Amino acid sequence: MPLATLDDLVFGGWDIFEEDCYSAAKTAGVLEPSLLDQIRPEMEKIRPWPAVFDQRYVKRLQGPNVKTGKNKKDLAEQVISDIRKFKSDNNLDRLVMLWCGSTEIFMTESPAHASIERFERALEDNDPTIPSSMVYAYAAIREGIPYTNAAPNLTADIPALVQLAAQTKAPLAGKDLKTGQTLIKTIIAPGLKARLLGVQGWYSTNILGNRDGEVLDDPESFKTKEESKKSALDYIFQPALYPDLYADLCHVVRINYYPPRGDNKEGWDNIDLVGWLGYPMQLKINFLCRDSILAAPIVLDVALFMDLAKRAGMSGVQEWLSFYFKSPVHAPELYPEHDLFIQLMKLKNTLRYLKGEELITHLGRDYYD
Repeated sequence: MPLATLDDLVFGGWDIFEEDCYSAAKTAGVLEPSLLDQIRPEMEKIRPWPAVFDQRYVKRLQGPNVKTGKNKKDLAEQVISDIRKFKSDNNLDRLVMLWCGSTEIFMTESPAHASIERFERALEDNDPTIPSSMVYAYAAIREGIPYTNAAPNLTADIPALVQLAAQTKAPLAGKDLKTGQTLIKTIIAPGLKARLLGVQGWYSTNILGNRDGEVLDDPESFKTKEESKKSALDYIFQPALYPDLYADLCHVVRINYYPPRGDNKEGWDNIDLVGWLGYPMQLKINFLCRDSILAAPIVLDVALFMDLAKRAGMSGVQEWLSFYFKSPVHAPELYPEHDLFIQLMKLKNTLRYLKGEELITHLGRDYYD
């Protein structure tokens, strides 16, 4: 595929903390100092611009590097100015924006989200139903820039911004990167369903000590993440079609902030299965993973594929990228696909379609006819 190469990429962004990328990476403690020092000069050059931030939406964070403005429309215009200056200063041909910020509090659609006209009025009125992430999404989409939401909060998946994306031909993708425990769920659950093994209960708990864990220690932010993490099993098991196997599934999700663990997240799953003749069985999973190590390559993948989508004239929701997300954004009438293997097939077939190649069918008879 004609993807941009890593050498073609220039990174920039916003943060509520003033540290350059090298200092921020040292503070995070994910990578070994010996590795960071090899790219120290390049990383020190990347300094964050002041961010759009309101602590009402992320209650456990506070930082000094924050924009001020007369209203949210003014803040959006400042973000657009940052984008245009970044493009000009670095002589860039194209841009892609990914929201990698913290999980905001749980929100649902409001009248302000119904159309772009209402949304822009709401920006001017400082409507509380427009969180910081929507300000960034509006700025990117208005500029025709591909926008991805890597967090679970309500952002670009509202009618107003979908409408704006149709006007500016901006690709949209999201939401909530599928990296740890939910990745494992979307691998294991399709296998259980394929063999029609019943599932009575699925208990999931996580411990992590990074800033993400600190943010999710707030009940309102956790509610947003919980909704995202719990939806996958409902869609994979289809309890309405298989009520005897999955209608009474007890699905519990817990996230615990545990600072000693840092970025090394640990996820435990206990799955209570029901086999032939009703005999009970159990499956237990202990995934000792590294949050950022799982997420970083996905951010790169999505950035490159969203750039490809823009160049291929594919605007609006990019449902073929659902492989990367816990809560795939999709057309209102479409049943969202959470099975990782079907998602991968959609991704591969889309790329084959773009290349003019035959789609994968796995029919099997081709080898014998």
